[in-house]
Amino acid sequence: MIEALARAGADVFRLNFSHGTHAEHAVRHAAIREVEQRLGRPIGILIDLQGPKLRVGTFATGKEVLEAGQRFCFDASASPGTAERVYLPHPEIFAALQPGHHLLVDDGRLRFKVLTVSNDCIATEVVVSGTISDRKGVSVPEASLSIPALSPKDRADLEFGLSLGVDWVALSFVQRAQDVIEAKTLIKDRAAVMAKIEKPQAVDNIASILEVVDALMVARGDLGVEMPPEDVPLVQKRLVRLSRDAGKPVVVATQMLESMTGTPTPTRAEASDVATAVYDGADAVMLSAESASGSYPVEAVAMMARIIRRTEADPLQRQLMNAVAAQHVANPTDAIGAAINTISDVLPLGAAITYTSSGATALRISRVRPRTPILSLTPNVGVARRLALVWGVRSRVSPDARQIEDIVSIASDAANAEGLCECGRPLVVAAGVPFGQPGSTNLLRIVWPSELTTDGAVSTPASSI
Repeated sequence: MIEALARAGADVFRLNFSHGTHAEHAVRHAAIREVEQRLGRPIGILIDLQGPKLRVGTFATGKEVLEAGQRFCFDASASPGTAERVYLPHPEIFAALQPGHHLLVDDGRLRFKVLTVSNDCIATEVVVSGTISDRKGVSVPEASLSIPALSPKDRADLEFGLSLGVDWVALSFVQRAQDVIEAKTLIKDRAAVMAKIEKPQAVDNIASILEVVDALMVARGDLGVEMPPEDVPLVQKRLVRLSRDAGKPVVVATQMLESMTGTPTPTRAEASDVATAVYDGADAVMLSAESASGSYPVEAVAMMARIIRRTEADPLQRQLMNAVAAQHVANPTDAIGAAINTISDVLPLGAAITYTSSGATALRISRVRPRTPILSLTPNVGVARRLALVWGVRSRVSPDARQIEDIVSIASDAANAEGLCECGRPLVVAAGVPFGQPGSTNLLRIVWPSELTTDGAVSTPASSI
């Protein structure tokens, strides 16, 4: 099934550590790596940490029906709950809430307005009625909680995932940049870090979060619980734009093709939703239940891939990308990225090929969304797998280069292997001298088909810029 999903279009697989055991995740990780070997292309693996879970205690009868307008207390007593009260084992919530704030329970199905707060009771009025039951989750959208982004479970899951050799770590319920910094201190460059934006506090602090994180995920499901649903589309567009400006990959996630958990085709609204994320400029779109537990996982991936291809073939999508063009930084890498974008508008390129040790060159070229595939060559398999997430990038592991002609020859061989030379179009190659030094991209060469032999070697000096 994993191979079928990869062949249908999946580039990155998410292991959700809110479910399953370490042993089960290890089996899935090994299966993905086996598929990667069979397909001969890098596949990224992302672990999604559960994050701190805030829950009420238990009830004497297992559940209670609450009516709008009645009083209800969240208290510090561990005794079983009743129709008037329930245990809330989170002192940080008591410390953060103020009268007028709201408590949400069970993904917002029940809503409570805070009346008073003391050391042992948060007195509330039920605003939205419903049934409250054992250990349902609690959200506090209007308060910033003094809790770490990584729970003890998350720390154990993180270390296990890193021992497997995963490529991306997704942090849940990020509120501030310090949450990312703490995780990066533990990870120590063993994987890239993605912040899941699912709380209003993270949206408020997005500028500082983007400075320290490697990628963002717009986790619209939890965002829709913690803020008005009508605000989520605006936040999505803003986060995608800010991520692109920062040169950080951004993933749009949650309920994209939700109906395909039980039907072989999506609703027209869902197809439009996926297309909207592509029009906005997202690097990746993510399936959840559709591929994890749905009845049509391969069909869902194939459908998503078809929507992406069709949308990117629309001239309007190119116009929108140009209309919201990312701002350049005054450095050689961005200058070369801008040049590649211009060249791709003038010449029908087969591919823009980057030779990179850290992946930074491919990221900076991707952010300008050139009108050409980006083929990233790197001697580091970990970098190749991380780049599988990035817009427009095909990634390959390649041998080290020692001189400029090595780079051109290696690039030409890789383009041939990817089928990017069959159209007879020129290639543009970006690299850095001295070789293997991150941040040294300073070379751009145009390689014409007539300058290549049948095996991809350079037969005459290539054009250069």
